[in-house]
Amino acid sequence: MLKTLKDLFDSLLPPPGAAAAATSEHQLQLATAVMLVEVMRADASFHDDERQAVLAALREKFELADDEAARLAELAETTARQATDLFGFTARINERFEMPQKLRMVEHMWRVAYADGHLSEHERHVMWRIADLLHVPQGAYQHARLRAQQAVSGG
Repeated sequence: MLKTLKDLFDSLLPPPGAAAAATSEHQLQLATAVMLVEVMRADASFHDDERQAVLAALREKFELADDEAARLAELAETTARQATDLFGFTARINERFEMPQKLRMVEHMWRVAYADGHLSEHERHVMWRIADLLHVPQGAYQHARLRAQQAVSGG
């Protein structure tokens, strides 16, 4: 198990001597994936629809192949379980994403939250906390929520 996780992490890291930009991009991808996974983990019961929403968001956001998105999600789950707070992840996102990118990410997080057809209070709290750390204005946060609800309900 540990070798598999190490192989997974190594596959997401650039080769030695690679540009700092590649390392930064991988760290941004991981930070984003951790935020999506945190929403998925916020629900007391696990639903495959939520995992599929995480994978879809990663594929769209970073133009990843299915296997790359799956490996990134697996690494994000491990990282999220070991994390003591979210600030380090949101700080990296704040450094690299402009507000439209953050709003799209928040919308993806809402899609994960709504994927199982139910929004728990804990999911709502995690969403609010992450959006606050990303400095997303309340009105924009609510609009992202409505867009995600409409997308998930098919309307």
